[in-house]
Amino acid sequence: MPRNVGIVGAGIVGLAHAWSAAERGHAVTVFERSPRASGASIRNFGMIWPVGQTPGERHQTALRSRDRWLRLRDQAGLFVDPCGSIHLAHREDEWRVLQELTALAPGLGLDCQLLTAAEVQHRTPAVQPLGLLGGLWSPTELRVDPPAAIRTLPGWLAATYGVEFEWNTTIVEAQTGGLKRADGRWWRGDHAVICTGADLETLFPEILLRSGLRRCKLQMLKTVPQSAGWRLGPHLAGGLTLRHYPTFQVCAGLPALRERIAAETPELDQYGIHVMASQGPSGEVILGDSHEYDDAMEPFDKESIDELILGELRRIIHLPDWRIAARWHGVYAKHPTRPIIAEEPQPGVFIRVGIGGTGMTLSLGMAEQDWQQWA
Repeated sequence: MPRNVGIVGAGIVGLAHAWSAAERGHAVTVFERSPRASGASIRNFGMIWPVGQTPGERHQTALRSRDRWLRLRDQAGLFVDPCGSIHLAHREDEWRVLQELTALAPGLGLDCQLLTAAEVQHRTPAVQPLGLLGGLWSPTELRVDPPAAIRTLPGWLAATYGVEFEWNTTIVEAQTGGLKRADGRWWRGDHAVICTGADLETLFPEILLRSGLRRCKLQMLKTVPQSAGWRLGPHLAGGLTLRHYPTFQVCAGLPALRERIAAETPELDQYGIHVMASQGPSGEVILGDSHEYDDAMEPFDKESIDELILGELRRIIHLPDWRIAARWHGVYAKHPTRPIIAEEPQPGVFIRVGIGGTGMTLSLGMAEQDWQQWA
């Protein structure tokens, strides 16, 4: 039976739930307190990153999201590039971890392949050959343009499914059967999904306070467009990322790699730096990133963090033009162990927040799982 569905938040989690609901014939209204989406969903690499997800259910959710991103490419005309990814190894402990994961990959359901140094250089012109031992190729990663995707999808959802959007509208109360706007007017409906990102205070603060969610700030940079049609190729990730993504926790060599990084460069651990590069459709290369949590977060970005990121990247890649065109930060909420906070504080009211840095990778698949259960 068709329902009247209200979604609070027009970031990727909210849009994913709006799409899945509208596909099933529900009448959907999305409420967003800003004039357009401006949070973490537009402030990221645009990496759809199945290879980084815990093998099993979470990895399968990422692959389901991947399939739906490709549908959006075909149906909504979004830029979605099936570029794949390479984890680079310039140190012996990094190479050991990549070898270990490759050996375990078939049993984990991962599709990846170990590349020699020469094979890496054949796939990307950006790799720093000095000290390169090889890389781990994964074909499952996609590249999207976050600002374009997040700001194009509302128009497509409205035109294709009749989804309504109320911008500049803050929801201050949610209860069974309705959502209250800041001006006192109520929206009445059957089903509400709260997708408010890093806003943990406005709706159900008592639940989110005890949830264990933490806020995380990430600094990122973007170069000017590279000239003469130069292309990076796949997403590139350095050995620092191996200690960040849960995929690699099964590798016996990971503790030694962590210890070496902590001993040699404790400042990288202090700021949670792990380096990656991805190229946008206009030729700019997005670089990052860092992770500062809770009380360590400041509204002012640290130039020292940017310099650490750039220094580590220059060790493993080279670009024709390193000039920086933009610097920014994003803030998201994440849980130390749970992929998302999923609660039903009242009948028909569902909280979906705290997806962390995996919003672009997991949201479309998670929304499908939710609506399969709610149907």
